[in-house]
Amino acid sequence: MRAYHNAVFAPIDYDHILERLGGGNETEVYRSDDGRYVVKLKAEDGRTSAETLARAREMRVAAERFISCLGPDHSLTSYYILARDSRGDVQVLVIQPFLAGARPLAEIDCRGLRPEERAALTRQLTAIIARAAGLYRRAGMMPDLYGRTSQSVAERRRLNGPIMLPWRLWGFLVRRTILRSHNLMRAVDGRLILVDYDTVRRGGLYRAVYFLVRRLLFTRDRAAIWMVLRQGL
Repeated sequence: MRAYHNAVFAPIDYDHILERLGGGNETEVYRSDDGRYVVKLKAEDGRTSAETLARAREMRVAAERFISCLGPDHSLTSYYILARDSRGDVQVLVIQPFLAGARPLAEIDCRGLRPEERAALTRQLTAIIARAAGLYRRAGMMPDLYGRTSQSVAERRRLNGPIMLPWRLWGFLVRRTILRSHNLMRAVDGRLILVDYDTVRRGGLYRAVYFLVRRLLFTRDRAAIWMVLRQGL
């Protein structure tokens, strides 16, 4: 893993250097030097301090809603900090406890688990899907239970480019079932914990279509749970 230097880490790190753990669709993820915290940088250029503050408040409201939806057993506490990066832009840092020993669900060979472990995963995933679907019915939104990863900042930008749109659609609609989730981590005690609380920031029509498709894809996910966890296929 590589270390990165950025003045944006000043509120939590003396030398402004943190180890990068990975990245997602819009986020770079780092770990504090003492290994106790995950630090997520929501890098956005050109925003004023007032706009960044409003964005942080929006993110916190969404996180609180998703935590309330999934419950404390499947959620993490998140703290939101504004800090100025090395270029002088004000950015949002999200601080979460580091889940030592936890692994993304996508990295787990579910077929290799013991029957009781597969049964526990089935119960948890079924409940998480039901709660997310319930929030969609009430509020027209839901947490991202899937997530994407990138090996570097450059790769994240490449994957988000227009030329990769067909690949992103293939992953969204077909390949990335809930069993390939990077946002759900399996803790050492067997609990599934959501670690990403971002919401969609596009316009109203885009959001409506996006969440409707996500809701419909829960049928695919239930089938994947049944085939892999219940039938071992």
